[in-house]
Amino acid sequence: MTKRRSIVLAALVVLVAAIGGGYYYYRSIQRTLPPGIAFGNGRIEADEIAIATKYAGRIAEIKFQEGDLVKPGQVLARMDTSEFEASERAAAGTAAQRTKDADAARAQIQVRQSQLDLANSELKRGQVLVARDAISRQRVEQLAAAQRSAEERLTAAKSEAAAADHAASAAKSEQERLQHMIEDATLRAPKLGRILYRPANVGETLPAGGQVGTMIDLSDVYMTFFLPSREAARTALGASGRIVMDAIPDRPLPASVSFVSPRAQFTPKQVETQSERERMMFRIKMRLPVALVTQHIDQVKTGMTGVAYVKLDDKTEWPAWLESDLTTAFAASK
Repeated sequence: MTKRRSIVLAALVVLVAAIGGGYYYYRSIQRTLPPGIAFGNGRIEADEIAIATKYAGRIAEIKFQEGDLVKPGQVLARMDTSEFEASERAAAGTAAQRTKDADAARAQIQVRQSQLDLANSELKRGQVLVARDAISRQRVEQLAAAQRSAEERLTAAKSEAAAADHAASAAKSEQERLQHMIEDATLRAPKLGRILYRPANVGETLPAGGQVGTMIDLSDVYMTFFLPSREAARTALGASGRIVMDAIPDRPLPASVSFVSPRAQFTPKQVETQSERERMMFRIKMRLPVALVTQHIDQVKTGMTGVAYVKLDDKTEWPAWLESDLTTAFAASK
């Protein structure tokens, strides 16, 4: 009886092994890549953006926490602007006074122009009268001197008006500069992204360029991987690709090549075989469609590992297991 039971157990083990081997063989057939498609291991990445102050100051308000999703233009923090505002009010008063001075100087030009017109008229009339011996030549010389004096006063008035206009413009520029400083004290998200770090707190004083937070740019999410020189040379910018994440291996994501490094380098540390490390490799970036990222923004996480597949030949068809049901989003993003 014991011998018979052992035979049955052995038969079951063989059967299970055969089924497992068959399934593995079936999967290997299903995952076979046709010629014209290359692949490489990589991880999802996005560029980091520093949320930093433009001028030195004290943090008055922080409106985000680590992990928050932020939209372009969203207010993230505010710096104390009391000193800037006081300086701006003073600059506004100066600009108003300089503008009044410029207006008065331009009005003076009109007065000097009228005086010159009158002097010209009297000189012409005097020249006519002296020809008839109605007035003396000495009187005509006096009228000519008055006309020259009126011209000089007009020229001086124009110079004074130009100087006043310049002073008014400088005062307005100073006021605008302070207004921009006040605006720059409100820190906004430059792009769609997620807060990664918050190293500062309300009340802290930061130098110019001091970092209030760090966010990742979710408007440009990509996977970086490496290909040997022969395959990298055949990889075109914009080439169609697929990304298969380790966490969701049965749902390939559409992507496209956005960067091919012009310089070769050794493969990264995650390539373990000696033969692979000895070959020179090129860094490739494959970008996920913005529409796809936006649609699944809550699930997008950098650092997730997977495999990137890229077409080296446009005529090559994707195998069935790499066909994506998200091609509409992919097409919309191109």
